[in-house]
Amino acid sequence: MVFIRMRSAFGAGAPSVATFLTRRWTQPGGTLSGEIRLRGGDFDAAIDRIGLGLAARLGPLKAAGDRDGIEEFCRPQISGPAVLPQGAERAIEFRVAVPWETPISEIGGRHLTGLALAVQAEVAIDTAVGRGDAALVAVRPVPSQLRVLQAFARLGFPFKSAALRAGPLSHVGQELPFHQRIEFYPPSHHAGVVHAVELSFVPSASGLDVLLAAGKATGPCSGGERFRMSHEEALRTDWPSEIDRWLARLVRQARGDGRWHRG
Repeated sequence: MVFIRMRSAFGAGAPSVATFLTRRWTQPGGTLSGEIRLRGGDFDAAIDRIGLGLAARLGPLKAAGDRDGIEEFCRPQISGPAVLPQGAERAIEFRVAVPWETPISEIGGRHLTGLALAVQAEVAIDTAVGRGDAALVAVRPVPSQLRVLQAFARLGFPFKSAALRAGPLSHVGQELPFHQRIEFYPPSHHAGVVHAVELSFVPSASGLDVLLAAGKATGPCSGGERFRMSHEEALRTDWPSEIDRWLARLVRQARGDGRWHRG
């Protein structure tokens, strides 16, 4: 565990902070637990508050330390005012809820390239905010999401990419200011007609929205389909049949008149 001095916010000799996670993975709607460990600097520090920021990157990393495209979407307060004496060490335990709409970053032990989620301690002293080290977190799908993802694998859809996009999805209630798209290449028997298939999830405590979109080799994705159900219903649904039926309908429409129709 590396302690990071927060020089940029508080100057030389400032306190140091590190974030330790009990477990480095979680799920949408799950929890994160661990400790924020503080080490006093060259002076007594009157801390206003300590928080924990959960953030995602909405674009590629340009350079080490680059914060462009970082979207902090959850910032629970861990503790209030306290004094950290010079050179003293403190450990503050935390257990925080993870938003249901937190994007997936790992499937079956495979990290989705281009996605990065991390937690980072934030310490406020005299209105200035210093941040410690960022601890990467893997977010795995809940069982209802995993059933849909497994269906794509069974149908022979090779994984293409995953990305986060600013803004909400259309006609779906969301709390976070961005959404995730997981993209697949089509099975070989649909290649040449369907260029790619996009999958998005909007989970909540009460259920799951599954949104599908597909596009031809040229032009934007369209031909969308939306499924909305409880998590229990999603576990019982024959997803391979649902996906194959939707895609077959789009292919028939594309071959019939060269256009996509809304599902």
